[in-house]
Amino acid sequence: MPNLSVALMHYPVVNKADDTIASAVTNLDLHDISRAAKTYGVNRFFVVTPLVDQQTLVERIVSHWMDGAGARYNPKRREAMALIRIAGAFEDVLDSVRAEDGGEPKTVVTSAKAGKQTTRFGKMRSLLEEGTPFVLVFGTAWGLTEPFIAKADYILEPITGASEYNHLSVRSAAAIIFDRLLGRTG
Repeated sequence: MPNLSVALMHYPVVNKADDTIASAVTNLDLHDISRAAKTYGVNRFFVVTPLVDQQTLVERIVSHWMDGAGARYNPKRREAMALIRIAGAFEDVLDSVRAEDGGEPKTVVTSAKAGKQTTRFGKMRSLLEEGTPFVLVFGTAWGLTEPFIAKADYILEPITGASEYNHLSVRSAAAIIFDRLLGRTG
């Protein structure tokens, strides 16, 4: 299995006016991305937010499924939610991966915006097979800030559909990307 962690960034992201903001955590993102991550063998799912109230919300949601009534009601959901870690900043994610995996992680950012020098899914799939620790980064709201994207080791090619409309939810994009990078072929 590839050595892959995922980070869902709530800061620094942009709103539709391209202002840098901190976005709110969405309960559905936690459930759906953790389930997809577990299905595809992702090591860890970091929820990154500097906002203490949002960190507390994530803790409450995860606790319900790990220790509360949700854990007894749906053990499969518990397995997926166990992947979730809370980080106050992206550097905390990198520090955690360094400590646990013993190497310098490569960062792969996602963006729906075309026009950047990007890495194709097939190429990234090959890179993941080498065993180097990677962190796949998703942005909430209207996406990651340009300065954040510029610091990445790789920018993954955007997902393109059959129409000009291009505004997938982050949880849908994550599932598609997991399948393209980690799914069984043939």
